[in-house]
Amino acid sequence: MSDPSSPLPANPAPPPEADLPAPTHHLPHDGEPSGWVRYAIVILSVAVAAAGWQAWQAGKRVQSLEKELVRRQQDSQGQATEARVLAKQAEELSREAAARATLLETRLTEIALQRSQVEDLIKNLSLSRDENLVFDIESSLRVAAQQAALTGSAEPLIVAMQSADERLTRAKQPRLDNIRRALAKDLDRARATRVADINTLAIRLDEAARLVDEVPLLSQPDTGPTGPTAPRASTPAKDRSAAANKAAAVASAASAPEAETGWRSALLGWGKDAAQTVWTETRGLIRLTRIAQPEAMLLAPDQAFFLRENIKLRLLNARLALMSRQPAQAAADLRQIERLLPRYFDAQSRKTQLLQSMVTDAIAQSQLTQVPRPDDTLAALATVAAAAGTR
Repeated sequence: MSDPSSPLPANPAPPPEADLPAPTHHLPHDGEPSGWVRYAIVILSVAVAAAGWQAWQAGKRVQSLEKELVRRQQDSQGQATEARVLAKQAEELSREAAARATLLETRLTEIALQRSQVEDLIKNLSLSRDENLVFDIESSLRVAAQQAALTGSAEPLIVAMQSADERLTRAKQPRLDNIRRALAKDLDRARATRVADINTLAIRLDEAARLVDEVPLLSQPDTGPTGPTAPRASTPAKDRSAAANKAAAVASAASAPEAETGWRSALLGWGKDAAQTVWTETRGLIRLTRIAQPEAMLLAPDQAFFLRENIKLRLLNARLALMSRQPAQAAADLRQIERLLPRYFDAQSRKTQLLQSMVTDAIAQSQLTQVPRPDDTLAALATVAAAAGTR
């Protein structure tokens, strides 16, 4: 077996001629080999030496290969042993990793369960906080509505609704947006409300109560300068003028008895004055009035007194109702008075007309004492509370 990396040639070249012995030119003796035989022996010896050297080289290479194979086999065995050790370690690591994975899965399940419990707790706390917020807002609005009804001013209700809107804004809960929208509507309505001055209205009702005694009844007409009986007020002056005319006529008749024509004229004038006086008195006794309610003319004096007192009591009740923030009751009493005035009192009298206008104005003003209630907001709060209770 030849090594390609060996420096020796496969067939050794013949030695140079300088190394060969010089040929002798003598004839071979009998029994000695010839020259070519010696050459063949030398060549054969060289070939054998070369073959031996090649064999030695081949053996050396085989030994080195065997050593390499042994070394590699040992390395392979070491690597296999190491691989088995690593495989065993990997198996142990995989088992440990599987155990850890199982433990992690268990922990993850526990954490997920705890997270769900925490989320439920947070949700319950949030719902509880929202429920408390809704309850507080509802309570504050109801108290503010009562204060507004007692004071006759919308300011307590406006302040309470503004505070509720600020709390809802800080809460930042989408489920409370309906409450905010309803609260905005009620707040705008409360700000636009016109509320009457209760004290001024009470003073007007007191003035109307004092005016009741001066209002003339249909059964007892007014004797003042207004009305059909005005000529009766001028009767004394006419009597005085008639007496003066009569005295002048008598004086002229006494001074000139011969003036018969003048006396007759004076007597005629006196007769005319007397007839005028009688006619005036007679006309004052008769009064033509259109009466829509005949029973108004049949009121006795004591009934007229009780009628006036009844109207005063109704005015007092209306005043108390306004002070106690009951505008509906006050309006009912004032409307009853408004129906009684044209039925039993002289509608042509200025005092009756003044009292009628005062009662009408009081009715209109009493309607302005109603402070609007936050009904939309209370309904939205009830809806949210009911939805939270069903969860």
